[in-house]
Amino acid sequence: MPTIRILTDRVANQIAAGEVIERPAAVVKELVENSLDAGATRIEVEFSHGGRSLIRVEDNGCGMSKDDALMSLERHATSKLVETADLDQLDTFGFRGEAVPSIASVSRFELRTRREDAAGGTEILVNGGKLVHVRECGLAPGTRITVAHLFNSVPARRKFLKSDATESAHIIQTVRLYALACPQTAFTLIEDGRVLFQSPSCTTLEERVAEIFGRQLAADLLPVEASEAGLRLTGLIGRPGVNRSTRHEMIMFVNRRPVDSRTLTYAVIESYATSLAKGRYPVAMLFLDMEPAAVDVNVHPAKREVRFRSEGAVRGFVIRAVLQALRELGGPAADPAPDAPRSPTPSEPMPGDPVPPAAAAPAMPAPVAAAPTVMAQPFRSYAPLPVAPARPAALPANPGVTPVTPVKRGDPAALMNWRFLGIAHGDYALFEAPGGVVVLDRRAADERVWYERLQAQFAIGGVASQRLLFAVPVELDAIASALLLDRLPFLHRHGLEVGEFGRNFFRIEAVPVWLEPAEAEDFLRDVIGLMREGRFDEKRADLARDELARLAARKAVRLSASLREEEALERVARLFACQHPHTSPTGRPTHFELSRGELSRRFQR
Repeated sequence: MPTIRILTDRVANQIAAGEVIERPAAVVKELVENSLDAGATRIEVEFSHGGRSLIRVEDNGCGMSKDDALMSLERHATSKLVETADLDQLDTFGFRGEAVPSIASVSRFELRTRREDAAGGTEILVNGGKLVHVRECGLAPGTRITVAHLFNSVPARRKFLKSDATESAHIIQTVRLYALACPQTAFTLIEDGRVLFQSPSCTTLEERVAEIFGRQLAADLLPVEASEAGLRLTGLIGRPGVNRSTRHEMIMFVNRRPVDSRTLTYAVIESYATSLAKGRYPVAMLFLDMEPAAVDVNVHPAKREVRFRSEGAVRGFVIRAVLQALRELGGPAADPAPDAPRSPTPSEPMPGDPVPPAAAAPAMPAPVAAAPTVMAQPFRSYAPLPVAPARPAALPANPGVTPVTPVKRGDPAALMNWRFLGIAHGDYALFEAPGGVVVLDRRAADERVWYERLQAQFAIGGVASQRLLFAVPVELDAIASALLLDRLPFLHRHGLEVGEFGRNFFRIEAVPVWLEPAEAEDFLRDVIGLMREGRFDEKRADLARDELARLAARKAVRLSASLREEEALERVARLFACQHPHTSPTGRPTHFELSRGELSRRFQR
């Protein structure tokens, strides 16, 4: 029978560190929070090698005495509260008393601190949870904490850290969040001896956003300010035309604390329901101020999750405040949805049509024919469409073009007596077939054609691109920059040429021929969104190409407001020449049939 024993403080701290200190960025978060709670107006953060070898946080806060400095290394030692009831009046970032001893247990930890009224400071050195020395030191009023060799005492945790670039990006993002939360505090961030950003004390949130995220984004944001029954919402939201493919630029603060709240996130998304296309997310930086007793921040050791006492009231208030800000803009028109028809233009080819000779881009290849020679019957009431012969094994001389048997325009016999009836609601093409009426989703069908064509291009490396006369500048946040830098060669091989133009600045210099230059920045941000979600791993090239083709197919489709019969029939022929014609790349059906029997039943004939 095993003996039950009490763990030593050192082991207990190392176990607790697994919850509190997940990665180097968590160390920076905890130390910056302590600096802000100490009343610091200047904070300097320095790190090396993604925070593995060095993290230093220095502030000009109130500092600590020798006794307080030693007490801070004990578990659950805190100056923020005494009784449980104090949680209802909590107005500080930290309060659990776990961070400092947890960090000291898994690193070489040096604490130097001095109060303003003290003649000298105190230096404490802890290595892997063991106290090395305590002595006096000279120091300006404030606190300096240096963390070296993080996770050396727990090598299993160190192995799970990502690359230096990724860990650095998370540290940068963390510091930026707290710089955004406290505009009146000056922040300096240094990586490997190089200053990444140095933001002085700012009087307004707009100034801090421009300093951190760039003036390009700051110019596209609208102010929000509303108060109601003990709730106050301030901050900035993006205009309806400014949107992203992920929620990573929806940043929420509750009583200045950065939080992950589904209540706030989905309230903002719902406010934009009529202004953004499906699958797009707004940019928002919102601060919700409320009574501390109305929100529970003691949900998780990392303190990023919160629970509201009245979820419905908070959600409704946020929705009303955001909608009011959008109305004051002048009743913004909704962003055109991806399915919305566009006016026909001479330069708008159907899938498979060659680009006119006057265009600078080379001709687009026709879709690859299905491998089997007998196609699955699309509907049960009529014969299958003819399939073009399979592509020969030998690759063509021009890898950007794949030969295919041309489809004759205006040949209804080739479509088994289909007759084009017209367009309904801009999105759907109606056909009369021998077995009934067929409704075709134009966008879903064209996405399937483009998807299989792009898959073939990516597989053989035949992606045609066109260089831009004027490169498109793009400014990204630190995490997005790190993700993009790791995958630039992969994107170059697939027609999208992006060059680094400074820290977190890039230029799009060439785009695939199917992508409009005006949409290049949005497409790049969507690709980065896939990277953030872990769906774009260049080490698994097939899956990465599949995700890229699926995203590109949505961007490549161009729907005209009108459609001639021969064009409609050709589009159907190209769809049924695909390997999987019945669904779009995202799994939506491309068509359905109302049989003659179903029509008779509905009309009670």
